[in-house]
Amino acid sequence: MSLYDIPFERMDGTTTTLAEHRDDVVLVVNVASRCGLTPQYEALEQLQKDYADRGFTVIGFPSNQFLQELSSDEKIAEFCSTTYGVTFPVVSKIRVNGRHTHPLYAELKKTADDDGHDGRVRWNFEKFLVLPGGDVRRFSPQTVPDAPEIVELVEKHLPR
Repeated sequence: MSLYDIPFERMDGTTTTLAEHRDDVVLVVNVASRCGLTPQYEALEQLQKDYADRGFTVIGFPSNQFLQELSSDEKIAEFCSTTYGVTFPVVSKIRVNGRHTHPLYAELKKTADDDGHDGRVRWNFEKFLVLPGGDVRRFSPQTVPDAPEIVELVEKHLPR
């Protein structure tokens, strides 16, 4: 099964995959509403606004594995909308580490970042940039979404 075939749930309970984004650039981020890094939502939303019409999307995957996410999908959706005006998809809560790691994250975590870190997600807002065709680049939680190394890769892989 490819990265594009792994199902995950939207907040409305329907199932989807990354298949509809096979030719796009997708920034997959494990998000949390009560984290010191939560203000990264602002830069994530700006990336979405800047590049969505060229085949880019952010997809937020809420996780409470670091005990900093709200209790329900409804509360998460309301927080994202009212606090940061999020327009990109934020899907149903998942687990990013441990025995019940979501299969999409199990696959993404095989990729090492530039420091050689692979495996376990270290914290909220770890980023996985999925390029057209399925190549994955990984960025630490502290790397801001609009960091030059991310923006350059996004721009390089989007149609002009």
